Amino acid sequence: MPDQPTVNLLHDLSPTLSVGILTANLLSLGSELALLEGTGVRLLHVDVMDGCFCPMMTVGPPFIKALKTSLRKDIHLMVCDPLEKIAEYVAAGADILTIHVESGAHIHRALQQMRDMTNANDPARGIMRGIALNPGTPLEVLEPLLEEVDLVSILAVNPGWRGSFIPSTGRRIARLRQTIAEAGRKILVAVDGGVTRKNVAEVAATGADIIVTGSAVFDGKAPKENAKFMLEAVKL
Repeated sequence: MPDQPTVNLLHDLSPTLSVGILTANLLSLGSELALLEGTGVRLLHVDVMDGCFCPMMTVGPPFIKALKTSLRKDIHLMVCDPLEKIAEYVAAGADILTIHVESGAHIHRALQQMRDMTNANDPARGIMRGIALNPGTPLEVLEPLLEEVDLVSILAVNPGWRGSFIPSTGRRIARLRQTIAEAGRKILVAVDGGVTRKNVAEVAATGADIIVTGSAVFDGKAPKENAKFMLEAVKL
């Protein structure tokens, strides 16, 4: 699989943030997104929940397509059986599309399909393919999938439930790094869930390339300043 601009960009930026927008003021989303421009944030994270894979329901392809931003769209599908659904998210403008290893019987096939899809924002970018693991899922399930992924996302909370950052996540990331090195692949590592202003530097120290955070930025007070603070903290 040839190198992709998004993969290379994120390797160069690592460690960096992917800012989740579901805690932003959705009624003023345009102005909220504008606040992120110029902060150094390059990724916009959207959690898609179907009320089946996890208990919450959030947004779908029309919402993603309507996002007007220069940031790359990092779409996290927490949905059942994503194989037949991924095409519409790619058409909606996903730059990164992450599916869950637990979400269906044909995850390998879904990753294969993504490899041949065209980025709707810029065909030269390609689609960056991600696989996510719930906290209770063993890392060993990744072995047959590593040839088909650009990103592995380790969830530090259970999807659909609020919670604190699970302490064992750091050890999982260390083991994942070793697995990736043994596979000889250029794969990014993301960590998602429970990231706050207080623990973001500690989370970055686990060795993740991409740190997903939402409410710590969109706290209803100072998104621009929060984003800059978080970015500076992950670079320490």
